[in-house]
Amino acid sequence: MGDIEAFSGITGDHNPLHYDRALAESTVFGKLIVQGGVTSGLLNACVAEVLPGPGTVFLSCDWKFLKAVGVDETITARVEVLTVRDDKPVCTLKTAILNEAGDICLEGTAATFTVPLMR
Repeated sequence: MGDIEAFSGITGDHNPLHYDRALAESTVFGKLIVQGGVTSGLLNACVAEVLPGPGTVFLSCDWKFLKAVGVDETITARVEVLTVRDDKPVCTLKTAILNEAGDICLEGTAATFTVPLMR
């Protein structure tokens, strides 16, 4: 719940689907769910830290949220480089978030730009 509360504090998203267990369990989701921004945020970390890596920012994202992520579920980010431009450090990525059962919760593509970092 800490991630949900932190995200709500930053964004103001206090949707009861994230906080009211009885209400959330009575919906189509059947459980408390995390905000989509928490789910997709794992891709921010993956892109900035791993692939393409430090100095990388998103230019665009085309994501479909296919399955809600429940509170306390373990999710995994998957990123694959589809294309790299020859003239500048711009990549097109295939992106996905999977839950612990291997179900795809989010999928789509993103474009990134990597700034060369010099110290």
